Amino acid sequence: MTNPPETVDYDNATGGWGSLRGMGSTALGEKSTPGALETLRSQNKTGGFMCTSCAWGKPKHPHAFEFCENGAKATLWELTTHRCTPEFFAKHSVTELRGWSDHDLEHEGRLTHPMRYDAASDHYVPCSWEEAFSTIGAELQAIDPKSAIFYASGRASLETSYLYALFARLYGHNNLPDSSNMCHETTSVTLNSLIGSPVGTCVLDDFEQCDAIFFFGQNTGTNSPRFLHPLQKAVERGCKVVTFNPIREKGLIEFVNPQRPTQMLTGNGTQISCQYLQVRAGGDIAAIMGLCKYVLAEDARRGGTLIDRAFIAEHCQGFEAFRAKADATTWVRIEQESGLTRADIEEAGRVYVEAERVIGVYGMGLTQHVHGFENIAMLVNLLLMRGHIGRPGAGICPVRGHSNVQGQRTVGISEKPELVPLDKFAEQFDFDPPRDKGMTTVEVCEGVLDGSVQAFIGLGGNFLRAIPDQARIEPAWEKMRLTVQISTKLNRGHLFNGRIAYLLPCLGRSEEDLQAGGPQTVTIEDSFSHIHASIGHRKPASEHLKSEMAIVAGIAKETLPPNPKVRWDEWTADYSLVRDLIAETYHEEFHDMNARIFEPGGFYRGNSARERIWKTESGKAQFTAPDMLAATDVADDDGRYRLVTVRSNDQFNTTIYGYSDRLRGIEGKRNVVLINPADMARAGLTEGQRVSLTGDAGDGHARRIDDLEIIPFDLPDGTIVGYYPELNPLIALHHHDRHSKTPASKAVPVRIEPSAR
Repeated sequence: MTNPPETVDYDNATGGWGSLRGMGSTALGEKSTPGALETLRSQNKTGGFMCTSCAWGKPKHPHAFEFCENGAKATLWELTTHRCTPEFFAKHSVTELRGWSDHDLEHEGRLTHPMRYDAASDHYVPCSWEEAFSTIGAELQAIDPKSAIFYASGRASLETSYLYALFARLYGHNNLPDSSNMCHETTSVTLNSLIGSPVGTCVLDDFEQCDAIFFFGQNTGTNSPRFLHPLQKAVERGCKVVTFNPIREKGLIEFVNPQRPTQMLTGNGTQISCQYLQVRAGGDIAAIMGLCKYVLAEDARRGGTLIDRAFIAEHCQGFEAFRAKADATTWVRIEQESGLTRADIEEAGRVYVEAERVIGVYGMGLTQHVHGFENIAMLVNLLLMRGHIGRPGAGICPVRGHSNVQGQRTVGISEKPELVPLDKFAEQFDFDPPRDKGMTTVEVCEGVLDGSVQAFIGLGGNFLRAIPDQARIEPAWEKMRLTVQISTKLNRGHLFNGRIAYLLPCLGRSEEDLQAGGPQTVTIEDSFSHIHASIGHRKPASEHLKSEMAIVAGIAKETLPPNPKVRWDEWTADYSLVRDLIAETYHEEFHDMNARIFEPGGFYRGNSARERIWKTESGKAQFTAPDMLAATDVADDDGRYRLVTVRSNDQFNTTIYGYSDRLRGIEGKRNVVLINPADMARAGLTEGQRVSLTGDAGDGHARRIDDLEIIPFDLPDGTIVGYYPELNPLIALHHHDRHSKTPASKAVPVRIEPSAR
C-alpha cells in the first residue's frame, strides 16, 4: 500500500522576508517609477495617498510604513513605467489578445490614449476625447435609459461616485451595480435587515479592547494584511483568536512583523489563532449553531447568568424562536454539516463565554453562498446573545475588499432606490429621479443574455472577468449596442465589445489630478465608515489621461439636456464643490465634509447600530431561526465536490501580479485543483495528474475547465479549491445568495474528470 502524498504547504510565517521579496519582485517586473517609493512612504497616512487595494482602516497613529505587501504591489503596479500605447494596439488584434493571460494583459502597462474599437480591422484605434464623448452621448440618447448599465468597480472616489450616481438618475435609471454585488452585497442586505445598518459596527479602536475575535471565511494574510498588526497586538495582550475556515491560511496562523527587527532576524513569529477549525465549505451555519447551542447549555448550567437577557429584552426580537431552533437542532446534524466535532466546537464556545468583549470578523467565506444571508444572520445571533453589538470592544466586522466599495454605496451607487435619498436629489437638482429598482450584477448578466441590456459603462474594474458563467455571457456581450470601459490598464473585459466600443484611460489615484482649479484631493471610505482624503503626487502616465471625474462629466454633458443646477464644468474644476453637494445630500453623516477630510484616522460618519439604534422594521435587532444548516442548496452526492474559489497571494481581485501563491506553497502556476489526499485516494487521483472540472448545477448548461493540475492540500473532505477568476465559468448564474443575488463562489457543485487535453 502506497503512502498518501504529502500536502503542499508554506513552511514560514506570513509577513517576514517573504513579503519583502514579493514586493521586490513586483517592483522589478513593473520597473516602477522612482516616485513610487515616496508614494509608499505617504500611503495610508493623513495628508498622503490612500491605497487602491483593500478597504482596511487607516489609523490615527500610523506605522513608519503603513502599507502591506499587496498594498505595495497595487501601488507599484499602478506606477509602472510600462505603457500600453496605440502602437501596441496596432500590432495586436483584439482576437489575438484574447489568448493572452490576465497577468500579461495588465503587465503591458498603463493605457495612454483614448481608443475606439474598429470591428472591421479587429483593432483598437486612437480617437479624440471629443469624439468619444460625443459618440457615447449620442448612443445613450438613442436608447431607453433603462437598458443602460452604469457599473462601478469600487475604486472610484466618493466625489466621482456621487456624480456618477447623479448622472445615472438624471439620465433615467437606477442600474448602478458595483463590485459589492459580487462580494459583500450579502452583508449590506443582511445587516440592514437585522440591525438596521448595511455595514459593520466596529471601529479600529475596538481591536484594542476586545477579549476574543472569531473569524469566519476571511483570509487576512492575503486580502487585508495590514489587519495583522492590530491582530498581533491583540494576541500579545491576551486576546483569543478562533478561526473557522476550510483552508488553513497562514495569515491567521503565524505572523512575522516586517517592522519588528527582532522577529525579522530570528524568524520567531506571533501565533495568531488559539484554535483553527477547518469547517466544511458551506458548513458555517451549522458550526455557528453549535456555538450557540453550547452557549445556551452553559447559560442553563450557570443559572441563566451568561446570556444578556436585559439587552435582549430591551433591544432584540425573535430570541425565543431562535432558542427553540437551537434546542431542536441535534449535535449529529451539526457535526455532519459542519464537518467539525462537537468537542472542537465546544472548545471554541468556551472562548466565547469567557470573553467580556467579542468581535465577529468575516469575509466572502460567509457572503458568497446560496444561503449567505443565513450565514451572516447566525453570526449576528451569536453576537446578540451576550450583547456584543453596540458597545466598545465588540461588534460585527465584515472585511471589505476594494478600497472605496463601501463608500460608493454610501453616496448613491446603488440599484436599490429605497437606500438613496431621492427626494433630496430631486430638491437639489430640480428633476424627478427614477423610483424603480435597478439591476444587480446577476440581473445585468441575465439582461445581456436576453438582449434587454443595450449599453454598459464600466467605471473601472474587469466586470466580464469577475462574473459567473463567463462562457455564456461573453458571446452575448458583443450583441450590445454600446460598451465603454474606463480604466488604467488593459484587461480581458476590454476584449469583448459592443457594436460601438470605447476604452478610455484615466488617472490613477497615486497621480496628480490637476484641474482648472488646481491640484485636486479625493476622498474614500474605509471598512470602519471613516472618511479619508487622498492626494496623488506622481506625474500622470500620459498627458492624454483624464480623471475619472472628468470622464464622467464629459459623457454626461454630451448625454443630458442642460440643467442650471447641474454644473459639470465647475464640479470638475474644483472637487471641493462636489464634497459640498455630498454634505448637503447626506448632512447627518457628511456635514462640514471639506473641513474634516484631513482628520487623523479619518472622520467617522457614524453607525446607528453601534449606538444601539436599530433602524429595522421592528425597531429592534433581530434574531433569526434558519431553516437549513448547509449554506449550499445542492445535496451531497458521490463524486460531487464543493469548489471554493480563492485569490492567490500575488493577486488583487482580477489583477494577477504574478504566479506566486507563496502563503499556500504554490509557485509558478494557477491552473490547479487543491484536494485532500483522502479524497484523491477515493477518486483514484495522483499528484500532478491533469484533470477537468465540470459544473454540476443540473440546469442543462455544460460548464467545463480543462487541463488543471491536482495538488494535495490540507482541506476538509469533499472540499476542493481553485483560483478566481479562472474557475468562474463553472459557477452557474442562478447559483447565488437568495436575498442579495451575490454569486455563490464558495461551494460550487463540480465533478472531477480526466482532462480532455
